[in-house]
Amino acid sequence: MAGRPGSGKTTLIAEVVAALGHRAGGFYTRELRAGGRRVGFEVVTLDGRRGRLAHVDLPGLQRVGKYGVDLESFEAAGVDALEQAVREAELIVIDEIGKMELLSGRFRRAVEEAVASGKPILATVMLAPNPWVDRLKSHPGARVITLSPENRAEVRAEIRRWLNGLGLGTDADPSRPPPA
Repeated sequence: MAGRPGSGKTTLIAEVVAALGHRAGGFYTRELRAGGRRVGFEVVTLDGRRGRLAHVDLPGLQRVGKYGVDLESFEAAGVDALEQAVREAELIVIDEIGKMELLSGRFRRAVEEAVASGKPILATVMLAPNPWVDRLKSHPGARVITLSPENRAEVRAEIRRWLNGLGLGTDADPSRPPPA
């Protein structure tokens, strides 16, 4: 899934994860805000761990725009969760395959292992051209859907049909969490 910032990619991922529960593994990315402005990002694993991905106040050589990237924290949480998902989950969730995450060679290897595993992957990818990401997008098993606020309901329904076809979904709307 690709889309501009604010198009709802992470929200849709969170809805799918809530509907699938323990059958999915991986991580999603969340904004960190202070005083009404975005100051960074954290990864949240589907088993509840958190790790800092980037922050405006983080010094160092690894930078994307105004953000310093915390590769050690990202790998300890997000990449570990991705590697575990390749081994154990029925659906691999990666939010996001973007500039910050691609600074990690371990992350790129884990994504390649996920693709090679043959397991279904629900991922968000950067819109901007990138040779490594473009190669993933052109993989024979890949389908890239561009999400926008206007087509969100349609994309949600399409993902639900895909999951049902894989035997992973339910006919319930993934925007509603499963009953307790």
